[in-house]
Amino acid sequence: MTPPVFELQDLSYHYQQQQALDSLSLRIEAGCRVALLGANGSGKSTLLRLLNGLYFAQQGRLLAFGEELSEAALAEDERHYAFRRRVGLVFQNPDVQLFNPTVFDELAFGPLQLGWPPATIRSAIADMLQRFGISHLQDRAPHRLSGGERKRVALASVLIMQPEVLLLDEPTAALDPHSQGEVIRFLLDSKDSGRTIITATHDLDSVADIADHVFVLAAGRLVASGSPAEILADHALLQRTHLLHAHPHRHADGVVHSHPHQHGHGHQHAGAVSGYRYYPVRRKPSS
Repeated sequence: MTPPVFELQDLSYHYQQQQALDSLSLRIEAGCRVALLGANGSGKSTLLRLLNGLYFAQQGRLLAFGEELSEAALAEDERHYAFRRRVGLVFQNPDVQLFNPTVFDELAFGPLQLGWPPATIRSAIADMLQRFGISHLQDRAPHRLSGGERKRVALASVLIMQPEVLLLDEPTAALDPHSQGEVIRFLLDSKDSGRTIITATHDLDSVADIADHVFVLAAGRLVASGSPAEILADHALLQRTHLLHAHPHRHADGVVHSHPHQHGHGHQHAGAVSGYRYYPVRRKPSS
């Protein structure tokens, strides 16, 4: 039987006196598209860093591909490079990730570290530049690009390594609507790729499109797990975890009511009004 990509067993992690993850247990199977859903401070970003081997469990265990993921394990060069080839992380802020003088150099960096032949590197870069529509940016400095362009470069710099697992931290955060749409389209196009994609987000608008399964985190704990339709239809859960908020409205008869809203990005779906969406949530159209 193929082991899960990741298995967490009563995993805990804290920063000084602040508990970031608290006795977290969950499994993520290969090829699954997972959303880690939670408000700011719920532990999503910390969990991604643990899955990427940047942080390590302080209590409990984390298994990656059936083997324990620990600082000692990644200290061995062979296991370190094998793991880095299989798992890639795109940070919420691409400026944390991009440090080379040009976009071309940024995409070349990872393959160079793994000793790819120069011709293979050049071919892979050309493919990535075209795929993300950034060929015209290859000689530009990343820090001079727009937020959407930097996000695409960050994605390309990870995907060029052809990881089996892609970790995304708030991939649509701080992007304009056009750039958000491009990221969502990429995730939609990746549905049948066979790659495991784990996305940390608090954006309810995109969950049904980018995930097959959802884990809801609050205060570092797993509070719910299920399909996007099940999770998004649970208004009490979304309000309790600060993902859905009630805002008062005055109606024409002068009566004030509170309705649950999720702040959207100005794009509209069925049932959406002026950048807000009412619940029950939009379902995926049937094929």
